[in-house]
Amino acid sequence: MAKQKNQVKLTARNVAKLAQEMTPGADVWDTDISGFHVRAGKRGLTFRLYYCTQAGKRRTLTLGSYGILTATQARQDATEALGIVVHGGDPRANIEEAQAEAKRQQEQTLHAYLEGPYTAVQNRRKDGAGTLRRIRKDFPEWLDKPMSTLSRADVEKWQAVQESVEKPRAFGTLKRSYDALHALLTHAASRDVILSNPLAGIKLQRPAPSEEELSKLASQRRYLDPAEVEALFAGLEAYQQEKREQRRSSRLHGKAYLPEFDSLHYVDHVVPWVLIMYYTGFRPGDITGLRWEHVIWHSGKASIRKTIEKTAHHHPHPMSFPLSSVAAEILSRWHQQQGRPPTGLAFPSPRTGQRLDSTAMQKPWARIRQLAGLPNDLVLYSLRHNFASQLIMNGADLLSVSKLMAHSDIQTTIEHYAHLSPNHSRDFVEDFAQQVPNHMGAP
Repeated sequence: MAKQKNQVKLTARNVAKLAQEMTPGADVWDTDISGFHVRAGKRGLTFRLYYCTQAGKRRTLTLGSYGILTATQARQDATEALGIVVHGGDPRANIEEAQAEAKRQQEQTLHAYLEGPYTAVQNRRKDGAGTLRRIRKDFPEWLDKPMSTLSRADVEKWQAVQESVEKPRAFGTLKRSYDALHALLTHAASRDVILSNPLAGIKLQRPAPSEEELSKLASQRRYLDPAEVEALFAGLEAYQQEKREQRRSSRLHGKAYLPEFDSLHYVDHVVPWVLIMYYTGFRPGDITGLRWEHVIWHSGKASIRKTIEKTAHHHPHPMSFPLSSVAAEILSRWHQQQGRPPTGLAFPSPRTGQRLDSTAMQKPWARIRQLAGLPNDLVLYSLRHNFASQLIMNGADLLSVSKLMAHSDIQTTIEHYAHLSPNHSRDFVEDFAQQVPNHMGAP
């Protein structure tokens, strides 16, 4: 240790005097406590402790600034620190470890991970910005919590609060928010930011559905009967005729510059859009995002090869879907009417030329439904369920239907559509029995 030139007992009176006299950079050592001293700086005095660990490592521990820490407190802290040294410890290392742990805990908060690494991840995804907004909006009280401290109790309390507000949101909406948070925690665990997802295996409790919800589910997940199919196609034709009549009226009343519709097979994107959903069972987002590059024409047949948007973050590779001759003809006519573009959206917005908004088909579908005399609870998504249902009722196997529906798990297909499969069980056992000679004299 360096030679101690300036020594005095660092009492309250002496330290107050030194604060007035010492020049920056000077040290004064205590006469009683080994290594305890004050150092003068531009901003005042600092209490410090010089010591050697049992391993012989020389260390200096800053105890605190004079004015924040009194001389008496500093002497007590120095004595306690030396006690740690005597027992083989390193007080400065302890403080550094505590600071590092505090920093680590801070970096592990939901807010820190959300705004840092997870933002970078979500910025590479289609609706990543929406996912980030959802977590910020729905879990504000959790943002400052370390992720590893979240628990089942937090989830149960959050769900109870969400369901007790004046206008509670649907369970599906809450589940989407919770699933977004759950995915963040799983991602943090996969990057070793936390040891594991603290909410793994914890699910929201689904409330018993109301009569209204049961009725809505029944109307959505159903197929169209023959009369409804006939009405649907009549409604599509009526929609086109209505648009043609409106355009004739507009041209006759001062808007002759508008193009006429009478010579067009489709007055706009609405009818071919709906027909493609009817004949392919695609989700609305996959039709809205369909590009001409995705359509493959070969020997008079057509197929669509594209990445399914709903599962793109899990399955980024494109999938192939064969088109019926009717669906291929619809796309071919629409493609020709659009000028046969080699690339670009198949159904762009007529106003912006960009992708249609997710709600763009709501009003047209409502009008088609009205013209067709179809029930108001027949949602557009029912066309997708109708596609799968009709295939299965016509004998298609569940695996093929699962692939055509782009279900990530065949269990989804089984859960929703297996009950529609024709019952061939009796035929199977009867055919088996007839193959065995009758040795038992059965009638």
